[in-house]
Amino acid sequence: MNNKTLIKDEIVNIERIAPNILSFSKKHIFNNLINKSIEIIIVPKSEDLTANQKNVGIIIDENLIFKILSQHYKNVLITEIKTKKDLAKMALRKPDLVFSGVKYFYFNEKKIWLNDYLELNDILYIASSKSTLLKESNKSRAKKIMQKLNIATADFFTTEPNEHKNKNSIPITFPLFVKPITGGDSRGIDVNSIVYNYEDFKKKVLDIKLNQHSRCIVEKYLPGKEYSVGIFKDNMDGNIEAMPIEIIVKKNINGHHILDFDTKKNDEEKVVEVLDKKIFKQLCIIAKKSFVALDGKSFGRIDIKMDCLGNPHFIEANLMPGIRKGYFFRSCLLNLGINYEEMILKITANGLH
Repeated sequence: MNNKTLIKDEIVNIERIAPNILSFSKKHIFNNLINKSIEIIIVPKSEDLTANQKNVGIIIDENLIFKILSQHYKNVLITEIKTKKDLAKMALRKPDLVFSGVKYFYFNEKKIWLNDYLELNDILYIASSKSTLLKESNKSRAKKIMQKLNIATADFFTTEPNEHKNKNSIPITFPLFVKPITGGDSRGIDVNSIVYNYEDFKKKVLDIKLNQHSRCIVEKYLPGKEYSVGIFKDNMDGNIEAMPIEIIVKKNINGHHILDFDTKKNDEEKVVEVLDKKIFKQLCIIAKKSFVALDGKSFGRIDIKMDCLGNPHFIEANLMPGIRKGYFFRSCLLNLGINYEEMILKITANGLH
């Protein structure tokens, strides 16, 4: 519990006996708060709590974030945007910062990107711009950017059912790794994602089309260790801070270590510090280069996997990473030694720059 919380608790005890002292204390606390207005923007939640809301990049606990920010900033609001009019009212209030994980809204069948809208109204926000998010969200597009800049990434191609009609049409050698071209949280990845022959390839591509409604990206399978690197970019001086973690997954029934959807959902993986100095440095270099290549802003996460020789390869980026208790938070905790509240305040302060 921090000092401000203790002071507020003490005020409750004083209230019955010293109204004048209470008035003075409240004013003292309020005057110590940072004079900034922050609006926490959310959208109505889906009735199906298991559904993937594609227009939400970061699922946030708005009440917890409100509680944290209210202890440090004078004006904090939670605003649910249901209509275009709600959005316009927010713009008229012109908060100093919008803290939100929303990517875009659908109003009258038209898509409005939140961060684009905020830029047009000179309002600061916490994550990356629309153009950057579009580069990152399509895994093929992101990997092509890496290839142009000579950043190591596994050979790949994209496909859908009946596009590659026989084994000879496959442009890279088996084994291959098959996953949806868009989407996060390892959706569509399971025990059948590594394929060793054309028949298994066809089955997995069809499975992703039917269940994820997505085109596939097919990569040369990398059998090495898996890492994720949290990134903070200082909006004042441009300095980039890289925070690597190793993700350890148990072998599945086929003897493979795959970070699949069920493993993530059930929180079965183990996350540890990267203690090897050489590997730590390699991960930092490729993660920083990847973040810059995608024009990342403020913060994000870069996923990296080793090949059979222990060489790191860019896998994908998440420039609106989860900020609850997932990999980004754990990268902050293990590398910077900061707790959840401190992470939220660091994201906020950087957004205000």
